[in-house]
Amino acid sequence: MNEPEPPSEFDKLFKGCQENPEDFNAWVYLLQFVEQEHFNPGLNTCANFSLQVYRRGLQVIPLSVDLWLHYMTFIKENSDPNDPETEGRIRAAYEHAVLAAGTDFRSDRLWESYINWEIELTKLSNVTAIYDRLLGIPTQLYSQHFQKFKEHVRNNHPKHFLSEEEFVQLRVELSKASLSSMVGEDGDSAVPPEELPPGTDDLPDPAKRVTEIENMRHKVIEVRQEIFNHNEHEVSKRWAFEEAIKRPYFHVKALEKTQLQNWKEYLDFEIENGTPERAVVLFERCLIACALYEEFWIKYAKYLESYSTDGVRHIYKKACTVHLPRKPTIHLLWAAFEEQQGQEDEARGILKSLEEIVPGLAMVRLRRVNLERRHGCTEEAETLLAEALQMAKTPNEASFYAVKLSRYFLKVGKSLDKAKKTLHEAIERDPTCPKLYLNLLDLEYNGDVTQNQAEILACFDKAIKSPMPLESQLLFAQRKVEFLEDFGTDVNVLVASSDEHIKLKEESDSLKRKAESAENGYDG
Repeated sequence: MNEPEPPSEFDKLFKGCQENPEDFNAWVYLLQFVEQEHFNPGLNTCANFSLQVYRRGLQVIPLSVDLWLHYMTFIKENSDPNDPETEGRIRAAYEHAVLAAGTDFRSDRLWESYINWEIELTKLSNVTAIYDRLLGIPTQLYSQHFQKFKEHVRNNHPKHFLSEEEFVQLRVELSKASLSSMVGEDGDSAVPPEELPPGTDDLPDPAKRVTEIENMRHKVIEVRQEIFNHNEHEVSKRWAFEEAIKRPYFHVKALEKTQLQNWKEYLDFEIENGTPERAVVLFERCLIACALYEEFWIKYAKYLESYSTDGVRHIYKKACTVHLPRKPTIHLLWAAFEEQQGQEDEARGILKSLEEIVPGLAMVRLRRVNLERRHGCTEEAETLLAEALQMAKTPNEASFYAVKLSRYFLKVGKSLDKAKKTLHEAIERDPTCPKLYLNLLDLEYNGDVTQNQAEILACFDKAIKSPMPLESQLLFAQRKVEFLEDFGTDVNVLVASSDEHIKLKEESDSLKRKAESAENGYDG
C-alpha cells in the first residue's frame, strides 16, 4: 500500500523550518504534526520520518538543549528495552548531545537527564565519570551539580561509584598514606602493614572497612573540590555576561543595542580568555539570537580562519544563503575568501547570485570586474563594465560607470583613445557632471600639454559653457586661467580667459548678494 502524500499543513510547517531554521518552536510544531497527524503512530514509517526531522533540526541548531531533550525522549520511547544494543545506542545519543551542546552555559538540564538515566540503570561509575566532565564546565547550575555529586558519593559505596581500576588505585594510595603516617623518626614502622584484599573485596575488619570507605569518599570529594573551585572562578567571570542575555532565542524583532553590545563583549572575552571550543559554542549561541546581524557572522568567520577553512566556508554559506541573502558585505567577504582559497569559479558564482538577488549595487559589479581583471579575463571585465554603463538607470549612475570604464581602458587596456571616447560620450549624455570633465582633463594632462593644449582648452570651454551650476563653471574658468599661466603660449588667450573668469566671478558674487538680501527681508 502506497504512503499518502504529505498534506499541505506539513508543507507549511516544513517551510517555516526552512525559512527560520534557528526557530526551535518551528521544529517542535513540525515534529508534533508528524507524530500526531500525518502518520499512524504505530507504524515504523512515522518513527523513521520523525527521526529524520529530529536529526535535521539538530544539525541546524545543535545547541538547542530543548530539542536534544525532546530527541532523547523520542529515542527512549521508540527503543526496544529487550534489545541488548538499546542501552549502547541511547548512551551514544547522550554522548552526541553533550558533545554538541554540553559546554553551553545553560546546558544543565541535558547533563541532568544523562546522569539520571545512568542512575536508573544503576551504572554509578558512569555517573561519576559524567560528573567528572560536568564539574569542570562553567554552567549556570555548577554549584548544584557539585552538591549532587557529593550526595552521590556519600550515599554509595566507592566500589560502586568508581571503576575497579580507580577503586584499587585509590585504596593503594590511601594505604600508603596511612602507613607513611605511622612510620617513626627512625624509619621503622610502628605497625606492620596490613595486606590489602584483592580487587574490590572488602577489608575483613568491620571498623577498618568503615574507615576505609569514609577515607575514600573524602578523597574523592577532595580531588573534585579543586576542580569545582577553579570552575567556580570561571563561572564568576562569565556570570554578568550571562545575566545580561535577555533573549537567547531567535526572533525577527530587533535586539536592543545593549544586548548586541553584551554579545560583542562576551565574545571578545571568550576569545581572549577561553578555549577555542568555548569560543565556538558561544558564537553558535550568539548566532541563534543575533542571526540577522551581519557583524556577528563576519566576526565568527574571521575567528575561524585560524582553525578551519571548511568551518569558515560553512559559516559564510549559512549566513548568505539562509539568514542574510540580501546583505552585500558578507557576500563580498565570502567571495574574497573563496578567491583566496583558489576557488575563483565559486567566487564568481557568489557575486553573480548576489547581483541577481539585489541588482544595481555598484560595489558588487565592481567586485565582479576586478575579480576577472585579477585573473587575466580582461575582456570579461570590460564587458561587465560596459554592460553596467548601458544598464544604468540614472545619469549619475551612468557617469560613475563611464569614469570607471575610461580608467579601465587607459590603465588596463592601454588605450587612450577609447578612454577619451568613453568620457566624451558620457558628457553628451550628462553635461552637468563635473567629474566627467575633470577626468577628461586628467587624461589630457597625462600627455604632452603643449601638444594637447587645444584639446585641453576645448574641454575647459565645454565645461564653462555647459548647463552646470554657476559655481562649477567658475571653478573650471579658474582652472583654465591657472593652466594658461603654467603652460600657455599665447598671452592673448590668457587675458581673454582671465576676463571670462572675472565676469563669471562678478555674476556669482551678484547672485550671492541678492540671496543674502532676500534672506534679510529686502531687495538689493
